[in-house]
This record gives sequence, C-alpha cells and structure tokens, in this order.
Amino acid sequence: MTGSGYSPSTAPGGRGRWRAPVAAGPLHATVTVPGSKSLTNRELILAALADGPSRLMAPLHSDDSARMIEALKALGVGIALEPGAGRFGDDIIVSPIWPLRGDTEVDCGQAGTVMRFVAGLGGFARGDVTITAHESALHRPMGAMITALRDVGVDIDDGGRWALPFIVRGHGHTRGGEVTIDASASSQFVSGLLLAAPRFDVGLHLHHAGARLPSIPHIDMTVEALAHRGVHVERPGQGEWIVPAGPLRGKDVAIEPDLSNAAPFLAAAMVVGGSVSVTGWPAHSTQPGAMLTEILALMGARVQRRGGALTVTAGAGIQGVDLDLSAAGELTPTIFALAAFAETPSTLHGIGHIRGHETDRIAALVGELRGLGGEAEELPDGIRIVPRPLHGGAWHAHHDHRMATTGALIGLAVPGVEVDDIGTTAKTMPEFPELWQAMIDDDGSAAGHHAETMQAS
Repeated sequence: MTGSGYSPSTAPGGRGRWRAPVAAGPLHATVTVPGSKSLTNRELILAALADGPSRLMAPLHSDDSARMIEALKALGVGIALEPGAGRFGDDIIVSPIWPLRGDTEVDCGQAGTVMRFVAGLGGFARGDVTITAHESALHRPMGAMITALRDVGVDIDDGGRWALPFIVRGHGHTRGGEVTIDASASSQFVSGLLLAAPRFDVGLHLHHAGARLPSIPHIDMTVEALAHRGVHVERPGQGEWIVPAGPLRGKDVAIEPDLSNAAPFLAAAMVVGGSVSVTGWPAHSTQPGAMLTEILALMGARVQRRGGALTVTAGAGIQGVDLDLSAAGELTPTIFALAAFAETPSTLHGIGHIRGHETDRIAALVGELRGLGGEAEELPDGIRIVPRPLHGGAWHAHHDHRMATTGALIGLAVPGVEVDDIGTTAKTMPEFPELWQAMIDDDGSAAGHHAETMQAS
C-alpha cells in the first residue's frame, strides 16, 4: 500500500516494552477512534465480489485490514487509495474482477477475518490459492470452515490437518447449496460463508448445528452489510440462513468507528474518575461494542449519548457483575480490567470461544492479573474475578492486541505496569499509544505519545 495507508511492515510503536502511563487525576477527554475492523474487512470482501467499483470511506488502516487488502490484491482485485475526509487515512477504492486470479498465496498474518473470509473466495479463483498465516495464528480453528467449504463444492487440500496452511484449488466458481456447520468456535465461519454465498452458483442454505453460536452481532453485521448491497438474507429459523445467488452492488460505504476499540478509553473514566467521550458513536450499530452502553451503566457509570458522541462518567464506584458475554466476547478483556477494580467479585461467562483467539484469552487474562497481585479463576466457560490491591510488574501481550490494551487500562491506575509489546495494538489500532497518551494529556489529539518505550532486553 502507498500513500497514508497502513502496511503491516511499518507498525507504529515497534516491538518492545512500554511503560503504561499513569493518570495524575480524573480524566476529561474527548477521543476519536479509527474505523471498525469488522466492518472494514467485510466491506472489502463484498466490494471485491460486487458488480462494480466501491469506495470505503473512513476505513480502518491496520495490520488486519492491510492483510485483507494484500489478500484481495493477490487474487487480482484492484485496490487504490485516495484522500478522504477521515482523520486516520485514505479512502479505499475497490475494483473487482471475475473470476479471481489463482496461482497465488495469501498470508493472513494473525487476522481471523482474513483466514475465514478469504477461504470462502478461493473457489472463485482459476488456479491454486495457498492460504497461510503467521506461526502464532496457525492454531486458530479452521476445521469447521474447511468441512463446510468442501460441502459446497470447494476443492481444498489441507494434508489431512484440518488447519492452516492449506491449498484451495480454484475452478472459477463454487456450487453452493445446503450445508450444516458447527460454528461454536467462531461466528466468522458463518460470516465467511454468507459473504461469499451470493456468488455461489445456486446460493446457500446454511444451518448452524453447534451447542452455541458466539458473537451473534457479528453475524447480524454481515447480514446487514449484504442487505445494503442488494442481497436479502432470509432467516427462517434460529441458526439458519438462506442467501440467494445474485449480484452484489458496488457502492460507497462509510465505515463506523470501532466501538470495541473504544472500550478501553470509555472504561478509563471508570478506573480513574472523570469522563471520556468518544465521537461519532452511531445511533444504531450491529457492532458488539454497542453493548458497552448497557454494560458500563450496569457496572456503575453514567452513560449519555449526545451530539453524536458517547460520554461515560465515573460513578461512586465500580460494581461487580455476573455477565453473559457470549454476544460480545471481544469486550471481555476490558470488562475484566474493570472487574479487577470493582467493589465486589464478578463472573464473566459464555466466553469459552475466546480461548481460540490470538491467544487463550481466558488463561492469559487470569495469569497476567495474578502476576500483578490480583485474584482470578478460570471457569470452563468464563472467568471469576475477585478484586484485590494490585502492584506494578510485567504485563504480557501474548501477541494479542486486546491483551495489550488491557494492560494499558490497568496501568492507568497501577504504577509500574509494563506491557511487553504494545506493537500488537497495530493489529486493529496502530494509533493506540498516541491516542491513549492524548486522552491522559487531554490535548484532544494524537500529536505525540510521551509514554516511555523501552527496547526489550
């Protein structure tokens, strides 16, 4: 990518330890966060399959979106950047081709959306498409996706591993039809199939047969994005979707701010007092982060939306909660940090699927909090947190952007917390260190970040 677009090889912050800045007092800040990763990558896929060019306005420029762009370019899709009105980089212009180009390789990095969504496109290529990922992401669940794609006619050679890397032997089209999938491990399996389905020869009739379906808002997001491009998805029953074969419209799409990435900023007001506002908060959103308004209020904050901004103001204290986060597992790390400062214990459940993210987030959160003197317990499908006084120390990111931001949130009130790799935030929010410091300084911009960055020894 060129211009002001983001490249995964130039992640701000680099690699190394980062001393989390401590707030000197209550916050009074307004923050603008970049676009949604989930929406950006869905719209990139749909634009690549559309019947004409599309423009993505105010998209996210991060490692995950850069991986998706490079994947589509490898498949022959035209991608260009043009100046836009957004603060965080250029608009993205997508010029589709058909069929897609094969005899290529796609490196997904650590991006789950890339590995699950691009796999569904591989059958549309003429020639082999090798799909691989960073070694730290090769463990991420793919078996159910491979099985479902084979059931709709995609030729996949995975060497019997049911995992990355594998080869999609593209024939320029995919049959489609009726298929059953167990998407208990990730809703991205469902979304990946739904996104590709309009281009299947006969469309798709998809059934989910697992015991649970995590992160349903992300599936709603996919269905809504398809509807905006002229594809009506029928939902005749729970865990069932019917997508007709037909064209996808090329169009201009404005990307919402990433509400889940806004979570640690809003939670910061509850940890150290004061208030934090996030601009551009949509009145309606299918993003799981939209649930923050209810969750933070339940934990004791005052939450108001006015003039397009969401403001969270600290209450008298943080209340412990018993929460089912199955619909918004990606919020778990931020809610976990709040629970560590609460007045009473908390239990977070319905989140067993987050063990299969960039790291086992349940084990990582429990282990890191214990390392700072906290008390937490792994549950079969969740975590129990008992508030205890915390002390400084190392906080390991585990190659996980949300682990890194959680360390920053705890470090806001606990002196001496050092995140071992703040560069992992580049996965979905390269500007995080600058925006975090700007929030503390209350200068209203990301003019620079003054937090101490130390090279790993």
